[in-house]
Amino acid sequence: MVKATFNLKVHASMAVARARRSSRQHIPLLPPLQLYRRILREHQNLPAPQRELGDQYVKNEFKLHKDTSNPLHIVGFLASWQDYLHIISKGEWQEGTMSSEVIDKMSPDQVNQLYTLMKEVEGLHNEKPE
Repeated sequence: MVKATFNLKVHASMAVARARRSSRQHIPLLPPLQLYRRILREHQNLPAPQRELGDQYVKNEFKLHKDTSNPLHIVGFLASWQDYLHIISKGEWQEGTMSSEVIDKMSPDQVNQLYTLMKEVEGLHNEKPE
């Protein structure tokens, strides 16, 4: 586990360094552990059902990607989650939409995962408060 975390940190830091060199205008990417902690901290401001779902999803995604060694995947993963952090920290998460261009670029597995997540969120929304 320590080795896997170390590998992710090494690969991520190398990928981040390359990304910084190629595009200085962009906001620098946060290291994986720092990004993970900030997301979970920001989830504390969400309503309880969204917080539970969000925490579970974030933990699963970071766990699934901890052994990724492809620098492009690491940068894309970190950039996407950093965008997410920006959205929830600004309180814009309720109005979020996804363009058809983004959906067209997704793999079938990603579309399926997005659909499953959408159904989970709809189930939370349709539950009646006790």
